[in-house]
Amino acid sequence: MRELLRPPRLAPGARVAVVAPSGPVAEDRLAAGLDILRGWDLDPVVQPHVLDRHGELGYLAGTDADRAADLQRAWCDPDVAAVLCARGGYGAQRMVDLLDWAALRAAGPKVLVGFSDVTALHQAFAARLGLVTLYGPAAAGVDFVKNARTQEHLRATLFAPETVRTLARGRTALVPGRARGVTLGGCLSLLAADLGTPLSPPVARGGLLLLEDVGEPPYRVDRLLTQLLRSGRLEGVAGIGLGSWAGCGPYEELRAVFADRLGGLGVPVLEEIGFGHCDEALTVPFGVTAELDATAGTLTLDEPALR
Repeated sequence: MRELLRPPRLAPGARVAVVAPSGPVAEDRLAAGLDILRGWDLDPVVQPHVLDRHGELGYLAGTDADRAADLQRAWCDPDVAAVLCARGGYGAQRMVDLLDWAALRAAGPKVLVGFSDVTALHQAFAARLGLVTLYGPAAAGVDFVKNARTQEHLRATLFAPETVRTLARGRTALVPGRARGVTLGGCLSLLAADLGTPLSPPVARGGLLLLEDVGEPPYRVDRLLTQLLRSGRLEGVAGIGLGSWAGCGPYEELRAVFADRLGGLGVPVLEEIGFGHCDEALTVPFGVTAELDATAGTLTLDEPALR
């Protein structure tokens, strides 16, 4: 794992584009999210197909080609400083290979924000552009539009990232200890689904792997972690941070799975960091060097997520 290029932070008045690379977007929540962004003195621009719904596959926000075109257009617009994903769901994997990576690279470093299914884009932007991205709330997500703490943490990360270098929400050390490495990860099921694709890094050597998921019962979490282990993806990982596991069953059962599947790696494992599918979700950067202190319950960035 190597440290990636940090995009510039946002300034008041910055134009930000909202895209829907995955599932369909609720219009009322989108409107609420846009109001929040305008309250931050940002200029949000909704891309043409954000409110589309695929004619036959209702779980997609329009066709693969249209969703990819929206992202391509937004990223290549010289007036756009950041691209915010409206929601997760499913579909980013279907459109990621339609993007023109040479054109995206030529557009220069910008901020990408999203979580859940957007994991596929985080992996792709790291692999193709060598760029730090933000695993943060969706612009039309329930937690973003209703939770002031989620809003404030994203706002601080975008405008004053030096103020949120320490994420101190971790509560339990599954395996105590300290480790340093480059942050990576996302939604566990998406990381497993990306294995074997050109955009998935072969190993996490030297990395701090941050994992979370939603709606996966303990036996399926076991299966997903086992898939990562058997593929060699966790070879050389420096440490592991666990986020939210909403709808994944009783936590004591999940904890037994984590202990069984991850405890034998011999690296620090910190639980309940507070990012992902949860209330008051933190924004976590991928591609920056950090220290994970499972004993103290902290994840501390060496430098701000954005420059």
